[in-house]
Amino acid sequence: MSDLVVQPSHGLRGEIDLPGDKSISHRSVMFAAIAEGDTLITGFLTGEDTTNTAKAVRMLGIGVEGIGTASLVVHGKGLYGLSEPDGVLDLGNSGTGMRLLAGLLAGQDFFSVLSGDEYLRKRPMARIVEPLRQMGALIDGRSGGRLAPLAIRGGRGIRAVDYTSPIASAQVKSALLLAGLYADGTTSVSEPFKSRDHTERLFRFFGVTVKEEGNRVSVPGQQLLRAPGPLAIPSDISSAAFFMVAASIVPGSDLLIRNVGVNPTRTGVIDVLTGMGAEISLENRREQAGEPVADIRVRYGRLRAVEISGDIIPRAIDEIPVLCVAASYAEGKTVIRDAAELRVKESDRIATTAAELRKMGVVVTELPDGMEITGRESLQGALCESHGDHRVAMSIAVAGLAARGDTSVRDAGWIETSFPGFERLLRQAAYS
Repeated sequence: MSDLVVQPSHGLRGEIDLPGDKSISHRSVMFAAIAEGDTLITGFLTGEDTTNTAKAVRMLGIGVEGIGTASLVVHGKGLYGLSEPDGVLDLGNSGTGMRLLAGLLAGQDFFSVLSGDEYLRKRPMARIVEPLRQMGALIDGRSGGRLAPLAIRGGRGIRAVDYTSPIASAQVKSALLLAGLYADGTTSVSEPFKSRDHTERLFRFFGVTVKEEGNRVSVPGQQLLRAPGPLAIPSDISSAAFFMVAASIVPGSDLLIRNVGVNPTRTGVIDVLTGMGAEISLENRREQAGEPVADIRVRYGRLRAVEISGDIIPRAIDEIPVLCVAASYAEGKTVIRDAAELRVKESDRIATTAAELRKMGVVVTELPDGMEITGRESLQGALCESHGDHRVAMSIAVAGLAARGDTSVRDAGWIETSFPGFERLLRQAAYS
């Protein structure tokens, strides 16, 4: 894989458009597959993760036109229109793709196998396997089903459950709600904190009744999904986060990021950055496919340390690595807690983020569920590693924009799994 070399920037300026939201892209092609009729999806993320999900849906007997582009047409066959695949469904690096498809396949009366790359095969699957087994699905895998590959024999005997999840996880919640569509009765999932709600919003967009009471979500089974009008996916706030932090730490920055999804369950990054003193404003607010959307303007401002913990963690979990970069340039000591989930992502993001920031001169202390970061006025460019993790790679590249000297990120090709065109957009904003 190629290396990404970043030089110091004198300010991020202008306007940029980012790729579509990854979470919504995964869900949109799955939901369209089990809907009645054809769905036009625009703004679909063309990264490797979402492309693998689209290919898996096609292997399940669904016509999907435009794979590899941002515009798909999915020819849905209804709730029971999927068919047994003739090979293994390879989800590559995508935990979202694997866990959500496991929920969808739990309700199918055929056999299927889900697998992925070496990193995905190390990620925990018991969190969805155990409750799906409670619903009646037959699932096996390595380590008793705790690790992929997963072999799934679903069926018409799926039972509704009232499940209390020990963690706030949109992937767990979504997998169970998808399986619940095939159950008699109502499936409910309760969480300690409210996780991202793209599944609930898209369900409603496809005509499914969803009931929400606090951190509890319920879906009656046997509901039909109907193809909506065109489904326009907004840009991904997790992708925008890299540019928000970059503009916040590089003096002279004034950047407008257009058409970004600002779902309240995903805007923890904005809340944290504004709490640190970043100058961020939302302009041109509107709604798109049931999701709130806005243009985000970010200007440089001196940052100060904060504590990041509690119920904001599920709303910012994917953005913690780049928020660590913001903390590295903030005055004081930033403390991150309640984020043990970071240890079972594409890499152990607590350990890998800390290791790479230390190379750049940052004082970082690891905690079991987070870290403490003492900010500096400037960092030193360094030779860094991606650890096979797209978010770690992009975060370190952002750190290099305000560092002294060049920063090189080895094996940066992992970025393509979630953010195709990242380097081009970064150079456009930071050096034009």
